[in-house]
Parts: sequence; C-alpha cells; structure tokens
Amino acid sequence: DPPPVQLIVQFLEQASKPSVNEQNQVQPPPDNKRNRILKLLALKVAAHLKWDLDVLEKSLSVPVLNMLLNELLCISKVPPGTKHVDVDLSSLPPTTAMAILLYNRWAIRTIVQSSFPVKQVKPGPPQLNVMNQMQQEKELTDNILKVLKEQAADSILVLEGALKLNKDLYVHTIRTLDLLAMEPGMVNGETESSTAGLKISAEEIQCQVCYDLGAIYFQQGSTNAAVHEKAKEKFFKTKELIAKNGSSSLHFTIDEERLAGYCQACEVLTSSSDDASQQATPYSQIHSCMKSGNYQDLVKIFLEDNLTLSLPEQFRQSVLRELFQKAQQGNDALDEVCFKVCVCNTVCDVLQGRIIDIQFCQLFLKPSKEKIDFLLEVCSGSINLENASEALKRKMAAFLKNLCLGMEDLQFVFMISSHELFIKLLKDDERKLLIDQMRKRSPRINLCTKPVTSFYDIPASASVNIGQLEHQLILSVDPWRIRQILIELHGMTSERQFWTISNKWEVPNVYGSVILGIKDSLTRDLVYILMAKGLHCCAIKDFVHAKQLFAACLELVTEFSPKLRQVMLNEMLLLDIYTHEAGAGVSGERPPSDLISRVRGYLEMRVPDIPLRQVIAEECVAFLLNWCENEYLTMQVPLPLVQTNPYVKLGQLLAATCKELPGPKESRRTAKDLWEVVVQICSVSNQHKRGNDGRVSLIKHRESTLGIMYSLVSSCKYFFFPLQEPLVLTTILSLFVKLHNVREDIVNDIAAEHISIWPSSIPNLQSVDFEAVAVTVKELVSYALTINANNHFWLIIQADIYFATNQYSAALHYYLQAGAVCSDFFNKMVPPDVYTDQVIKRMIKCCSLLNCHTQVAILCQFLREVDYKTAFKALQEQNSHDAMDSYYEYIWDVTILEYLTYLHHKRGETDKRQIAIKAIGQTELNASNPEEVLQLAAQRRKKKFLQAMAKLYF
Repeated sequence: DPPPVQLIVQFLEQASKPSVNEQNQVQPPPDNKRNRILKLLALKVAAHLKWDLDVLEKSLSVPVLNMLLNELLCISKVPPGTKHVDVDLSSLPPTTAMAILLYNRWAIRTIVQSSFPVKQVKPGPPQLNVMNQMQQEKELTDNILKVLKEQAADSILVLEGALKLNKDLYVHTIRTLDLLAMEPGMVNGETESSTAGLKISAEEIQCQVCYDLGAIYFQQGSTNAAVHEKAKEKFFKTKELIAKNGSSSLHFTIDEERLAGYCQACEVLTSSSDDASQQATPYSQIHSCMKSGNYQDLVKIFLEDNLTLSLPEQFRQSVLRELFQKAQQGNDALDEVCFKVCVCNTVCDVLQGRIIDIQFCQLFLKPSKEKIDFLLEVCSGSINLENASEALKRKMAAFLKNLCLGMEDLQFVFMISSHELFIKLLKDDERKLLIDQMRKRSPRINLCTKPVTSFYDIPASASVNIGQLEHQLILSVDPWRIRQILIELHGMTSERQFWTISNKWEVPNVYGSVILGIKDSLTRDLVYILMAKGLHCCAIKDFVHAKQLFAACLELVTEFSPKLRQVMLNEMLLLDIYTHEAGAGVSGERPPSDLISRVRGYLEMRVPDIPLRQVIAEECVAFLLNWCENEYLTMQVPLPLVQTNPYVKLGQLLAATCKELPGPKESRRTAKDLWEVVVQICSVSNQHKRGNDGRVSLIKHRESTLGIMYSLVSSCKYFFFPLQEPLVLTTILSLFVKLHNVREDIVNDIAAEHISIWPSSIPNLQSVDFEAVAVTVKELVSYALTINANNHFWLIIQADIYFATNQYSAALHYYLQAGAVCSDFFNKMVPPDVYTDQVIKRMIKCCSLLNCHTQVAILCQFLREVDYKTAFKALQEQNSHDAMDSYYEYIWDVTILEYLTYLHHKRGETDKRQIAIKAIGQTELNASNPEEVLQLAAQRRKKKFLQAMAKLYF
C-alpha cells in the first residue's frame, strides 16, 4: 500500500486532470462530485497526519502542497481572492483562522527553504518525457515561489497578528471535514463552533509561529542587518516556550539543534564590538576577526580549537569558503590564510576520522618548506601525546605516513620523517621500513612527454583504494594520469560508471549520446572524462590543459570512431580561436593563415551525421568578422554555404554593410537586406527551436527564403557577443537602435552612429517584439562598452537608454563620461557631434527632474540658441538640490546674470545678489570685448562646470 502522503498526490492529480469536450478542446478540471470527493480525500489524509508541515513538506512538492492548502482555505470558507492581511483572525471561526495560519506559515517556510543551496543530483541518460515533466514542475514551482515572495510581507503581518490572538485554535479533523462535505441542510453548525476539530493551544501556536518568523527574519537579515534583532527576539521567545512547556508537548515539532544554531548565529550577528561576554565565545571571536581582517588571530583560534573540538565541521567549512571567495575576488594576501585554515580543518578531520577534503589536496599539490613546517606545527599543536588515546595516535600516524607516500620530493619526506612528532608516533621499524621504501622507489615516468604504446598495458596498483583513486581522478588534468587511474579502477570493479562520479563533468547532449553509445566501458569513461575536463578547462580559460586533454581524446577516438574524430577536430578549432582571441589577438596581432583556413573549412564542411555545436558556427563567423575577412564573406564564400548556413548568411550581410558604410546611400542595398533579416528575426510570429546543446538555433524554414528565424535575445547573447571589431559592433548597435526608434509609441529616441543608413519604417509594426528589441539594445551596448569603455558614441547610447527609462542620475553619468573621454576630461572642447542640442536638452531635463535647477540654467547656455525661458523658469525655483549660488561663477551669459541680480533683489536675498553682481562684473564678460575673448571666457567656464559636474556624478 502507498504511504499516506503519496495518497494526497494521487488524489490531487486525479482531481486536477483537465477534460476534453466534444470538439477535442482541453477544458479546466470540472467541478463535479467525483473531483470534490477526491479533493476531500486528500484533505482527510492531511488531517490524519494532523497537518504536520514537517511531514508534508518532506514528501510533497511545492505545487502539490500549494494545491492542498488552497483546498483547505476553500473548504474552511475563506473567500477566494481575499487578502489574508485584511482579515481579522479574532473574528473568524477557529478552524478558518487556523487554515489561514497554516497557509501563511507554509508560505514563509517555503521562501526560507528555497534560499538554501540544493545539491544537484547527476542525471542519468536523458529521457525526453521525464525531462519535460521535471521542467514543467520546476517552472510551476518557480511561479509559485515568485507569488509567495511577492506576498511575503503580507504573510509576515498575518503571523505577527496571530501572536496577539492569545487563544486556542482548532484544526480540521476527518470528522469535521465529513461534516463540511454534507448537504447544507444536514449540518448542525458544529463546524462553526469553538470546539470542533483538533485543539491546538495558544502557546503551541505561538511557539511555532515565533520559530517560523525568526527563520524568515534571519533570511532577510542577509540584506538588512537590522532584521537580525527581530530574528533573535523570535528565536529566544521560541526557546523560552519550549523550556516552559517541554518539546514533547508541542503539536508541531521544532528542530532544537537548528534552533540552537539560529540562536548562536543571532548572538554573534547582533553582538556589539565592545561586548566582552560575547567576545569570549569562539564564534564571536571568529566573526570579529573576519570583520576586522585580523587573520593571524583567526588561524590561532582554529589551531586552539583542534584540541577542544568545539567548532562544528560545517562552521569551519563555511569560514573557509568565505575566505576562498574573498581570495578569488583579487585579494592575493588571503591565499596563505586559506591554506592555513584548510590545514587546521584537515588535521581536525583526521583526528575525528573524517575523509580529507579535496581542497587540501589541491593546495598541497605543490608542497614547499613553509607549507610542511606549518602542517607539522598544526599536527603537533592538535594532539596531546601524554593524554591522547591510542586510536587518536594511530590516526595521526597514518595521516603523516600517507603524506610521505604521496610526495615525490625526498627532501620534504625527510622533513616529516625526522620531525619529533613523527618519531614519537611511529615505531623504529615502521619508520625504517617507510624510509627504505621511499629511497628505493623508482623515479616516476612523466607520461605527458613519454608516449605510451598501449595504455591497456599500464599495470594497476591494487594498494590504493577506490575512493582515493576517484579523488585523484577528479583532481587530475593530466590525460595520461587520468588514463592510468581509470585502468586501475576498472581492474578493481566492473560495475561502476566512473564518468558519473563528479557532477562538474558536463558534455553537451549532442555529444553525450554518441559517447555513451561506446560499448567498451573503459573507453567510454575515458572519452567522456577527457572531453568534459577539456571543456571545463576551456571555460575557465586554462587553454594549455584543454589542448592536452583534447589532443589525448583525439588520439584515442581516431582508432575507432571517424565521427568522434571530427567532433574533436571541431572542438580543437574552437579552442584555437579562443586561445588566439585571449592571447595574441588582444594586442591586435592577426591570426595565422592556417587558423583562418581551418575556420573557412569548418563552415564549408559537408560531412553527414556529424554532431555539431551551434556555438562553433557562431564563433567561426564572429572570428571572420572580427578580423575583417569581409572579402571572403562577401565575394568568395560559396553560394550553397550562404543558402544552407544561416550564420554565414548573417555574417555576409554584416560584412557587406560594413564594407559599404563609407559609400553613398544609393549603394547600401545590403544594409536594407540586413534590416529586413533583423526585422524578421524580431517578428513575434517566428518559430523558435532549441538545439541539442540547449541553445536557440537558426532554423531554415522551407517557406522562408532567408531561413533565419530564431530567438532575438539568444542570438544577441550567443552570436553578437563574440564580435569585437568596432565597426561591426557599431553597425549592429545602430541597426537595433533604429529598430527601437521606429516604434510608434516611443517617446525618447536613442541616438547612434550611422543610423541614417537604415529604413525609417516597417510595414507591419504589430509583428515586431519591441520588448525583445529594447532588451537587446541594452545588452549590446553593455557588451560593447566592455570592449571599449571610451567610445563616446556608445556611451551616448547608454545614456539615452537610462534617460528613456527615467534613470536620470545614471543618464547624466554617461552623458558626462561621453564628453570627458573625447575632450581629455573637458580640457579640450567637446566635439559638437557629441554634445548635440538633443544631448544638452536631455541633460537639462535630467537636472530639472533631479531638482538641480541652477545646473539647468547653466546648461541652457550650451545650446546653439540660449533657452532663456527654461533658464529663467529654473532660477525661479527656490527648492533646488544643487549648490545654487556657488555655481554663478560658471555663468557667462550676461542676460541670465542680470536676471539673477533682479530675482535676488526682488526676494531680498542680499548676499546672493552680491555674488551675482560680482560674477557679472568680471571684465572678460564685457559685451565690448572681441568675440574671441568672449568665446574663451565661455569655454573656460564650460570646462570648469563640466569638471565639477563630473566629480559630482562619477
């Protein structure tokens, strides 16, 4: 028989099945007697489990539990659509109030649970129906979580209100549910009374609600530290209630270990720096050291704790993870601290009989005298030989012995074996035997340089257990060492699939199906792991190891699979493209002719049944565009290739458009063709298909002559982003900007270079997905600025985007940055094609909406014709957020200064009037001066004003 919780799933699934009418149209589940009975049965099973959320959450998915609790609300007479925060719980029947309480408790528990990291289970061979079902459930869960998070504040208010009830409530039982299901005339009103159902005492309710509120407040504390005080209050209230009533009396059980952890964390997070009592605890001391950067004392605390063993393993690991994150962000000084804390943790693990962490092995790959000295210091300080048990001594001795056996440098081995601790832990005969073994050990063969005639002849070492070998397999990036480890593993057991031991090993599905079809298990594991490690090294830009791994894989598959051989050649081509772009390409060095020929060869390849990754075609076309192979793309590329490969078609149009940009408008037929292609790309009626590697692909339709119908945002992200040639990027950017501006309801146009080459209208505006266009413009300009952050035209586009989205401070930042980069920080005159009248007017509007009215008046002078109306209106504003009269020295227009003098006189502002009179009295502003002198005075004030603005907004 299925367990009770599974019955809930079955009943609700049956009740929520959609129906099909006579016209074969799918209809929502009917509200008939059968479905009502099934929902009632599901509620009865939950009532049998006493509505214990711990039990229900462990066994039911979020969508199922959401459906169950909504049914509970429905049967408890809570009107659908009613906001729970607007309901007075004290005026409701006890079972109705309890239903609302249960739902909101589950809501915030689910939000808290969703914030915890979840270990991903490595999937087996892909099954389409299972993957679709999992994807649907994930999307449904994400949608529910989104709604719950939006309503989180309301749920918290409902639970805070429940704490003020201070009365017993009742939850539905099987009997009350039966009464509710009866015909209205047969119910005697018992379900509305205060004694119907299972009684939950007020103290039990308060205890559980306090715990749940504490958990949500603690989670919110990651972004708002002040909320930790609320969490502390709730958790300590929970602790008091448990101490008062006893945990066994509670209807809803609470994990007291987790509660203790929460309380301890709150004490640390809310403690003040001068609180001596808090500083006495190791947690508070560690928190203080991490906050202040006192890492020397931090290591000392960990070393001392190796004797007392008071810190939990999880806490030690979390501190180490935080240190690693800080080190990866560029703090090289923390590398040594990470090593020392990792050593302390490792020795602690050894003494407690736990497996040595992989991070220790990684940090100890290249031992040094300093590392050995510190390790021995930690080992000596972590064990008291006089009082230590024999078991503890054996664990430490085994650790030091295995450390010696794993080292190649005999100098380091003798450092350990001659140490006082080593001599005391190992007997004389054990030490002599180990040292003799090390001396007689033959030098290891470097398999990277010495070819192996047949890798099946490498002898397996039975002295190393499977776990250690798997550990080495995960760490190694040496292809020949990987091969040797797999042979040894397969010699020990034939039942394991070793390509599954790490969830970091990922191979695209398009390749996975071919590799997993290899019959020989050893070869299958080896090919899969070599490719997965190679792709990972490529992703982290470790191109040297990636090349070694791919070369070994190519050599292996050449013996038995022409298909996989071509796959590896394709991946090595992509690797060579990445290597050049990250190396010599950065300094502008052209790629070798051999690489260009291979790229062309890949695009022209016509080998049937070869699994292809979309990214390779994208990168090849982008590579040709980046290195201005426009002649090949426009004139030499074979016509069948253009007709069959949509990336080449798009690349050809881009290359031809860039080539013709200096020419007259009449010759820009290719620009119109490219425009039509992109408009078709942006059409919402297009069909999108996802390739085997999960990316949206360019699909050739029989009905379409262009054959380029694909997702806009994905194409931007995966095809345009490898582009680095400025002219190509500018062309693409101006096209999408123009497409954005064509929209009828657009209020603020975005400016761009070469925007005039594109058509100014679209026949069918309704078919274009302008939201996707807007997203693409934002992503493209952000990417372009990572290539060249000093391109003033791109900076103006970014500023226009912020202006159009009402982000005026950010818009001013980029308008000022655009002027700064092309004028040596305003020491030269900003070119008039950068600060056009449109740009100046937008800067004026930004300042006006930010209530910086004096800046508005000054910017009005920058226009070709001074806008006195706007300037005077701005100066009349008395509630200005800028420096006001301190900006008067930047005004050179005498009319504006005279108006300021009049305005301050009228208001009786004598001091400000004197500042305006002083500004107007400067000899260089005398109207009788030559034009050159007046222009020089204006230019000097422009420079100082723009520099002051830049300091304000940068």
